[in-house]
Amino acid sequence: MSAHEAPTKLPVKPLSPARSTTYVVPVVIDPLVALRDRLFTATQRALGAEAAEADPAIHRSAHADYQADLALGLGRKLGRNPRDVAAEIAERLAPDDVISRVQVSGPGFLNFTLQAEYLAGFLRRMLADPRLGVALVPRPETVVVDYSAPNVAKEMHVGHLRSTIIGDSIVRLLEWQGHLVIRRSHVGDWGTPFGMLIENLIDERAAGTEAGVRALGAFYRAARAKFDGDPIFADRARQRVVLLQSGDADTLAHWRRLIDVSIEHFSELYAALGVTLRPQDIVGESQYNQALPGVVAELEEKGLARPSEGAICVFPPGFMGRDDQPVPLIVRKREGGYGYATTDLAALRQRVRDLHATRLIYVVGSPQKQHLAMVFAVARLAGWADDQVRLEHVAFGSVLGPDKKMLKTRAGEAVSLASLLAEAEARALEVVAEKMPDLGPAEQARIAQAVGVGAIKYADLANDRIKDYVFDWNRMLAFDGNTAPYLMYAHARIRSILRKAGQPDPGQPGAESSLSLEAPQERALALALVQLSGVVERAAETLQPHRLCAFLHDVATAYTAFYEGCPVLKAEGALRRSRLALCEVTARTLSLGLDLLGIRAPEQM
Repeated sequence: MSAHEAPTKLPVKPLSPARSTTYVVPVVIDPLVALRDRLFTATQRALGAEAAEADPAIHRSAHADYQADLALGLGRKLGRNPRDVAAEIAERLAPDDVISRVQVSGPGFLNFTLQAEYLAGFLRRMLADPRLGVALVPRPETVVVDYSAPNVAKEMHVGHLRSTIIGDSIVRLLEWQGHLVIRRSHVGDWGTPFGMLIENLIDERAAGTEAGVRALGAFYRAARAKFDGDPIFADRARQRVVLLQSGDADTLAHWRRLIDVSIEHFSELYAALGVTLRPQDIVGESQYNQALPGVVAELEEKGLARPSEGAICVFPPGFMGRDDQPVPLIVRKREGGYGYATTDLAALRQRVRDLHATRLIYVVGSPQKQHLAMVFAVARLAGWADDQVRLEHVAFGSVLGPDKKMLKTRAGEAVSLASLLAEAEARALEVVAEKMPDLGPAEQARIAQAVGVGAIKYADLANDRIKDYVFDWNRMLAFDGNTAPYLMYAHARIRSILRKAGQPDPGQPGAESSLSLEAPQERALALALVQLSGVVERAAETLQPHRLCAFLHDVATAYTAFYEGCPVLKAEGALRRSRLALCEVTARTLSLGLDLLGIRAPEQM
């Protein structure tokens, strides 16, 4: 199959349910929003409109259900004792259907305790809603997410892991909110290296060993070794580049062969990772070739691009080098060719003009910060992206080995993604076999595949993406702590309880009406669960999946305390039904959260 033909879908799990014409927005308001509204009104009444604009700074607290710190800042601003300011605000926060009690503590904190019935009612509405109370956005956008971006004819390695995993989680979050998300994997499929790659492919075909191209890593290394060590081959490779760029039919056929094999390789790994990128989402740099002269011409016409040392450059304001000289964005090279900057500008212009995107998200490593900032600045200057279009660089750190250096093999090479996934599954199988010896080999293998891949993805996503992290097999495969196996096991344990409970199914309509909160562990679990809608919204807006990971870990930890302190199957009557309903909403929350991270939640473990 050619990269330019209609492809087949990869076997990935679809997200559901998303936007539909029949969906009714549930009456489920994030507790933080409810508290913020009440605090705003009380502050305005106590101190005037100006003071009400202060950040409420509401957060969960060990001293109450929620705590607000705004009186500390207001006290400094107004020149008053923060505790007195807090007391004035508290006087205007009478108990209502949401708030049970407000107390002033410490230097001026406002501690909030919520009504038990408010929390129980919140969970009932979550149970009654297939989306668990996560409302669709009122104004969906068209969003392009650019992620993964491997190079054609090269094997995917650990360096592609973060972009692929983080990008896919962002796609899932935005789609769940109801946005129209267009995936793009902007792959390198053009340029000088293809001369040597095509010549090596021709040599392999002549020798009857073309199957070697499927081992992309070895194929690329062989081509590079020939190019560096054989002057005749190197000369052939340079001539082949000219033929490629001039559109020679035979050369293009070989080039497409390299693309086809590469896309097969990418697709296999995306399927193994559970990533929702499909072949039609893979767009090569070559597809923008015809637009490049027009990009440069338009920049020149608008007075943005000018000659500089033989090249054509744009000097966006605010970018200065170490020599205090403006840094150029080269849009046409001295010899007349085009580089990454021009291709990136052409892609950006096409995404706004043709795809009508209002939010462009680039999941690219931190070292590309200045390059993307300059591309964004030029796009703004050219009028290709106005103030209504958000251009966002989702930067991320590196994956490190135990030595705190870039993760590599013992030979000093980048770890291939295929070998990493194979090792994850093998290591997970050892853990699963030890912890679940009663399961048959086939079931152990199935669970190990989910645990191995899930462990890798969660270990990555649970870290603040901007930071580097150390790749640690023992930590990421542990069944305790903030890990995928811990969350998976919590979900499977709940599903086991629900299966043992039999009928009536707590997930059936009407079953949620029996839910109530009496024990402190029930209340603590409810306080964790009701944050779901707010966490999804904030993770999607900030493009920080680790917020969702922290939430899921809090839910699983609260459920463990509930499980240990509140018997479910041994309870009777209304109490049993209530606790089964609480189990159901917890299981569905964990399942949805893991799905938004691209991680499977097995029903049995």
